[in-house]
Amino acid sequence: MPTSKAMAVWEGRLRDGKGTFKAGSAAFGGAYSFATRFEGKAGTNPEELIAAAHAACFSMALSAGLEKAGKPVTRVETTAACTLDTVDGAPKITRIALTTRGKVPGLDQSGFQKAAEEAKNNCPVSKALKGNVDFTLDAKLE
Repeated sequence: MPTSKAMAVWEGRLRDGKGTFKAGSAAFGGAYSFATRFEGKAGTNPEELIAAAHAACFSMALSAGLEKAGKPVTRVETTAACTLDTVDGAPKITRIALTTRGKVPGLDQSGFQKAAEEAKNNCPVSKALKGNVDFTLDAKLE
């Protein structure tokens, strides 16, 4: 299996400094700051990147699980909301809320929910975060 890489640079003090990141593939990158991370200002932050990674990983895992069960998907769309809270005086990612919608011919809501729960528990990003972050899941067929 390949090893994925990314790089980040931070310049200056915490509150008025600035940072940039870039994926090793150069497919994406961006700027971030204290304000974009902790004050809700426009721009990206590490938690947004974790949310994107989780949404992508979960969608692939759900698609793979359903395909293996003989119910290939037409489309899966997942949103992940990563919450950063203060815990014991320090920032901590506390929750990721996954919302997924799927088009899967021949599958009922119960089957979709079961497959989505399996993907939530077993995609590699979920496994990496398990035990440190609470997950919620809202899964519905369209």
